[in-house]
Amino acid sequence: MLFLVIVLPLILYRVVILKKYREGFAEKFLGRAPELPKTTRKRIWLHAVSVGEVNLLRPLVRMIDEQCPDWECVVSSTSATGHVLAGKLYGEKHTVFYCPLDFSFAVRNAIRRLKPDMLVLAEQEIWPNLLAACKRCSIPVALINGRFGESGYKRLKMVRFLWQRIMRKIDVIAVQSETYAAWFRDVGAVPATVHVTGSMKFDGAKTDRNNPATKTLAKLAGIEAPDVVFLAGSTQEPEEELALKTYLTLHDKHPRLRLILVPRHPERFDAVAEMLDRHGVDWCRRSKLTDTDGETQREKRILLVDTVGELGAWWGTAEIAFVGGSMGTRGGQNMLEPAAYGAAVCFGPNTKNFRDIVALLLADNAANNAAAIVVHDGDEITAFVQRCLEEQEFTKRLGEKAQALVLRQLGATEKTLNLLKDLLEKVR
Repeated sequence: MLFLVIVLPLILYRVVILKKYREGFAEKFLGRAPELPKTTRKRIWLHAVSVGEVNLLRPLVRMIDEQCPDWECVVSSTSATGHVLAGKLYGEKHTVFYCPLDFSFAVRNAIRRLKPDMLVLAEQEIWPNLLAACKRCSIPVALINGRFGESGYKRLKMVRFLWQRIMRKIDVIAVQSETYAAWFRDVGAVPATVHVTGSMKFDGAKTDRNNPATKTLAKLAGIEAPDVVFLAGSTQEPEEELALKTYLTLHDKHPRLRLILVPRHPERFDAVAEMLDRHGVDWCRRSKLTDTDGETQREKRILLVDTVGELGAWWGTAEIAFVGGSMGTRGGQNMLEPAAYGAAVCFGPNTKNFRDIVALLLADNAANNAAAIVVHDGDEITAFVQRCLEEQEFTKRLGEKAQALVLRQLGATEKTLNLLKDLLEKVR
């Protein structure tokens, strides 16, 4: 109750002033999740906070559908964009809903309505009241693809005496690396519950550029074989402008160069559009591309992807990739998708959220044989793209090393599912 009193003014501000949380209000604030009937199947509640985590669950949900016909998945998210994507990916076969905020009455109500046999949380979604409610109802809890940001780990370690009571309510913690395993133990997890499975993001990455989704988008955008696509994805300010300046510097000498911009957050689509207009370039929106729009839009060499959930397929069109969220303080975004397609990948220096993946990609950096390149500013982005355009052997070698690395790391999803099977078996 004290927690509610503290955070209620902030929540009201976000609802009334910022107009957040309004969609799915009853599910979030009152725990009015779909009321599901009892079933002989085991009901698995999978929670993913936003777009990245929703995508992360794809290989696991698919594997559950294939291997565990006696399991029923229900999928929750927190953000509006995550909810939309979850509906697209899972809504046809599985129940999709907003996760309740971490108020005791809300999580209790959600559990009563859902009647789950197990709760599975993605990455770092650790909510005290939700865990406590599951414990009271004897519902086992697993955290999968677990990780911490370094700053978050340091904060939690300072209050380990409080946090360990929460961590000990989690029955299985499947983490991405030995580093994260040590961190989870340091903040109070029971050592026997911590398992290193690797990152499930490797399993979710597609490697075939000829997949139907990528082929459809490439055709829609009018991308032809001679074109060289430079894609800047999951970007934040000012990364789109840096990518545009690279394109403007190089396109006269390299007329087959195309630029695709995919901002991380939908609320920035219009801001990026205004930036493109300020520069006076000829560009188009993804949302304006249709099968019947003729060549008018397709002839434009700059595309702003203003839709949600398509980035994974768009990466398959790119020979050259810049992964955003890495020039500021965000901590980076997922660089596995372009790497898996064999693109020549670069990203900024601030990638703390993907430290283990970056370490793998840069493992042979000292020998000038890395699978990706770190760029520190706009000039270095331009230099990287120019080298990729002018040295085909460099581009090919970088892409092949990146793709081979991804292929060597596959298997985390299967390890994770085996842990979930064992956990569910123990409570039967």
